[in-house]
Amino acid sequence: MVGAGLVGCLTACYLARRGHRVVLYERRPDPRSAAPERGRSINLAISERGIDALRRIGLDRTVLETALPMSGRMMHAPDGTLGFQSYSAGGERAINSISRSDLNRTLLEASLAMPGVQALFEHRLTGLDADSGRMEFDTPGGPVTRTATVVLAADGAYSAVRERLRLPGGVEVTQDHLDYGYKELTIPARDGEFALDPGALHIWPRGKAMMIALPNPDRSFTCTLFWPRSGPGSFEELDTAERFEEFFAAVYPDARTLMPDLADDYAHNPIGRLVTVRARPWHVRGAGAVTGLLGDAAHAIVPFYGQGANCGFEDCVELDRCLEETGDDFPAALALYGSRRKEHADTIAELALENFVEMRDKVASRSFLLRKRLEHGLERLLPGRYVSRYELVSFSTVPYAEVRRRIARQNRAVAAVALGIVLGVPVAAAVTTGLLRRLRRGGA
Repeated sequence: MVGAGLVGCLTACYLARRGHRVVLYERRPDPRSAAPERGRSINLAISERGIDALRRIGLDRTVLETALPMSGRMMHAPDGTLGFQSYSAGGERAINSISRSDLNRTLLEASLAMPGVQALFEHRLTGLDADSGRMEFDTPGGPVTRTATVVLAADGAYSAVRERLRLPGGVEVTQDHLDYGYKELTIPARDGEFALDPGALHIWPRGKAMMIALPNPDRSFTCTLFWPRSGPGSFEELDTAERFEEFFAAVYPDARTLMPDLADDYAHNPIGRLVTVRARPWHVRGAGAVTGLLGDAAHAIVPFYGQGANCGFEDCVELDRCLEETGDDFPAALALYGSRRKEHADTIAELALENFVEMRDKVASRSFLLRKRLEHGLERLLPGRYVSRYELVSFSTVPYAEVRRRIARQNRAVAAVALGIVLGVPVAAAVTTGLLRRLRRGGA
């Protein structure tokens, strides 16, 4: 397994449970002793898909012990006015804020506690022969070579393994970079308490840009700016501490008063890039080995639906299911896994891009708020039959592509209802009645 991040460690747990010996190769130092990379965390929002994957391996309670539930969005207007938007009609459902580095350590320790799992750190992949499974690594002690009949890559959006599979007849890859970057900032605790409501994901929507903040167990908030890389109000334009602080104070005045370390965060935290990666196929079979891609190595997405880790964890579940169905025949299982997951990975990539526009542009608009009230009203009127897209994505394990199809059917039904109300004619009323009956039967 190349990559001992979230997906790599969880996959190791699943494979070890099946009796396989697993060696994790990681280019970074051991996260249990090394400090996390500054400005690279992007707190995770773990929801039902990720929790389901953890539950199947018995890790859900351990992980959720340090998570903070967020039951909705808290919108921050430029004048400081707050507006809360619940994620569910009853307000009882929540996504969970968790530190990426803490979760990584938990999963690494869980994998290493299982028989047959070993981790080697500061091993950077420099070569791979997919035909034989021969791997070359740079290490502090010099180059080393290893060989495996099964090589699985969970080494991220800029996967070194995937790059070495991009040969004629190998893996086809597209990388679409969003013309936005991100920079992490911090809102520390105030007098030992949270400076903002810890039960919400905080959003400062500003049209073409935004900032979000997620709570941490130490009562701080990790904030992430999502700004254009170039043009007005961009990282490129605001290239000095003075320009940055002046602009930030004008656009996010309520947040600025809570950030005593803003200048230090700006100076030392890097600007990250946002990329969507699509690959095909997700495995390559050679004469003596098979190589497969999981998580961001196969399908990196932008973080605006909070589904990156959740989607990657679903990969672990599906691969385990395919191994069970094929009797642990890795070439057959990887082929089956890729054929099943590809459509859903492409769908959540599209939904994440759409949700970026919603979060930065629409969440404060009257039409968006009206739509949300209508959605929650229909959820209460037709419990279990009408479910919003957000709830299906975040609080269910319905496959992503099926979520999109179901929402399309629900939207047609709602449009017909609206038509019946507006026109008030027998034909529209008949259509409305029929569609409502289908919704109640679950057929919409």
